[in-house]
Amino acid sequence: MHSDTEPDRIDLRILAALQADGRLSNLKLAEAVALSPTATLARTQRLQREGYILGFEARLNPLKLGRGMLVFVEVLLDRTTPNVFDAFKAAVQVHDEILECHMVAGGFDYLLKTRTADMAAYRDFAGRVLWQLPGVRETRTYAVMEEVKDSARLPLGA
Repeated sequence: MHSDTEPDRIDLRILAALQADGRLSNLKLAEAVALSPTATLARTQRLQREGYILGFEARLNPLKLGRGMLVFVEVLLDRTTPNVFDAFKAAVQVHDEILECHMVAGGFDYLLKTRTADMAAYRDFAGRVLWQLPGVRETRTYAVMEEVKDSARLPLGA
């Protein structure tokens, strides 16, 4: 039985506030949404339990941590069978340079978001990992020259 309820206006305000600052204390959050701390905590716990809040994490500066090279990669597989998809999906999980992997509709099968230190490190990654992934027939690489917008915030209309 599925017990999720649609988030109401106050839930959306809680989500918006936490999305802007995940370190917000329950007391400050309660003040921001004009509810008691007890009611705010109960709503926040429900939003977590129901999967609206997936977790909390710090956003790190990739330049300061030696991961300044952002590259997107289109991947075309040689065969599109369930076992090839499964092998590919399992293989990308174990490589830290691959931040995101999305199966897409269109002229290729997967879009990867990768981060390395620089172009030399990316070349090493491509030869050591990318071209060795199961089923890879072809890749197209797009090195990012400027990150114009980088946000994981969802529009909530709160």
